Amino acid sequence: MNKIDLYDLGISHRYIQEASLYGDNLYIARVSVQHKDMYRVITEGGEIRAEISGKINHEAMISADYPAVGDWVVVDRLDDRSGNAIIHHVLTRKSSFARKAPGTKPEIQIIATNIDTVFICMSLNNDYNLRRLERYISIAWESMAMPVVLLTKSDLCHDISEKLLEIDTVASGADVIVTSSLSGDGYDHVLKYLKKGKTVAFIGSSGVGKSTLINKLMGEEVLVTNAIRDDDKGRHTTTHRELFVLPNGGVVIDTPGMREIQIAGADLSKSFADIEELAQNCFFGDCKHKSEPKCAVKKAVDEGLLSQDRLISYEKLQKEMHFEELKATMGVARAGKQRMIEVLGSVGAAKKIQQANRKNKGNK
Repeated sequence: MNKIDLYDLGISHRYIQEASLYGDNLYIARVSVQHKDMYRVITEGGEIRAEISGKINHEAMISADYPAVGDWVVVDRLDDRSGNAIIHHVLTRKSSFARKAPGTKPEIQIIATNIDTVFICMSLNNDYNLRRLERYISIAWESMAMPVVLLTKSDLCHDISEKLLEIDTVASGADVIVTSSLSGDGYDHVLKYLKKGKTVAFIGSSGVGKSTLINKLMGEEVLVTNAIRDDDKGRHTTTHRELFVLPNGGVVIDTPGMREIQIAGADLSKSFADIEELAQNCFFGDCKHKSEPKCAVKKAVDEGLLSQDRLISYEKLQKEMHFEELKATMGVARAGKQRMIEVLGSVGAAKKIQQANRKNKGNK
């Protein structure tokens, strides 16, 4: 059996030290695939099937408490010949790309964890959308990973220079790479982020070319790809998140295309640094950039230094974040109340048993 070097997968002394706190009879592994309640994890002995322990399932308050693709975990075995491995603990995440789960409930959906770089993939056809890109970048900065804008299908764009100028206004601090699957342009620039011990997550809409790029990096067809539709939109191919170990070192995480990217948390101070820097020069410290006098932000819009659309996007994301924070607070309060009811119910049941036992002894 060829032993896998977990350092190639990104393990560090911190994870090893944390795992040692749980005893000597457990092993470190990294989650590579999640299918509902079943997982695949990579141990030093290879990739095996796994499931969570009853303790994790009982103590999990929200979906983000469960293991996710990219997580380092501790399991009870190195192979699954005698049954699925049991995941007993999830080690502390160093980074986590998350969004609000689709629907009305205040749930957070973890997309990928323990990543060093987020490739935000956007094709230069009808998928091109600056406002959506702002959302992705805001979430990426919040994740604690480094965002990189990866533009695909450059052969479909008639004026790349114009698009790059537009993207430069919203992607401050993030590298931008232009690629084409037809000519192979840009792949060399992608490779510099892929090193042993480093993890890259590919995020973006359906059909932007994430799977095509990963296949090229892997050197084989590990992912199915589909042609774009007649309306120039992408077809949905990837159905689940999956971690791949590259032949030449490094780890990539493929994710399904996101039809919506609702914000659970975002770092607007980095993704909208231009607006926040302008706001420091407003006359009023609590300026809303509406009708207040001596507003530096509105002045920049009037002078054409800042687009009105970008300001509207900034304000919209601020409102969304505030609303989600309120819902999350209420959700935690409700969960805590329910847990308290369960605890009190257990205590009440225990008292009734004790009283019954005393009564039985008295009758004897």
